[in-house]
Amino acid sequence: MLQKLEAFARLLKIMDELREQCPWDRKQTFQSLRNLTIEETYELADAIIDEDLPGIKEEIGDLMLHMVFYAKIASESGAWDIADALHAVCDKLIKRHPHIYGDLVVNSEEEVKKNWEQLKLQEGKKSVLSGVPRSLPAMVKAYRMQEKTKQVGFEWENSEQVWEKVEEEMAEFRETLQLNMSQEKREEEFGDVLFSLVNYARFVGIDPETALERVNQKFKRRFEYIEAKAPKPCAR
Repeated sequence: MLQKLEAFARLLKIMDELREQCPWDRKQTFQSLRNLTIEETYELADAIIDEDLPGIKEEIGDLMLHMVFYAKIASESGAWDIADALHAVCDKLIKRHPHIYGDLVVNSEEEVKKNWEQLKLQEGKKSVLSGVPRSLPAMVKAYRMQEKTKQVGFEWENSEQVWEKVEEEMAEFRETLQLNMSQEKREEEFGDVLFSLVNYARFVGIDPETALERVNQKFKRRFEYIEAKAPKPCAR
């Protein structure tokens, strides 16, 4: 534990020094860091897909730096500091785990997730969907919304029903093509197909974002192999 605390204290000290002495670091704001943080998050996602443990370690460090950076900027205006942020998440975790820090008894992971959503509503959330970030990639957002609504009972009874919905949406999309409907209508129905497929994947225990990314990587490897083996154009 002491080594971990020392490492975190070292990062805080370096952040203080960079913010004071480095022209680039002094210039940064919440807004200027935002896109860089998104990029770092995707780099971590890539390392996780690749099961690259050294890469995951590096990207976690980069993201930790960004979190400390945001806290440093906030502290300079007197809004809050890193201790406030950490205490806030600790308080939230304790409050949302009454089966650990209270008297509630749960018997499964599903009960934990349902209780989590109920607690969030009690805290003032107007909808179980209010915690889904607007800027999430569409496929991830669809999956998260379906997961969350499931916790309040909005769920199919079995996978066959979900697959029937997929087939229904595919038929409706096909109809937009056969009847030469508007681009807007075709887009809407195609979106319904994707949403229903994401729902089926979730229902049978597949993460659709991960599945699609693995296919992307497979396609990239195969295409690059073809490129490498293809005859090179003759120089003139």
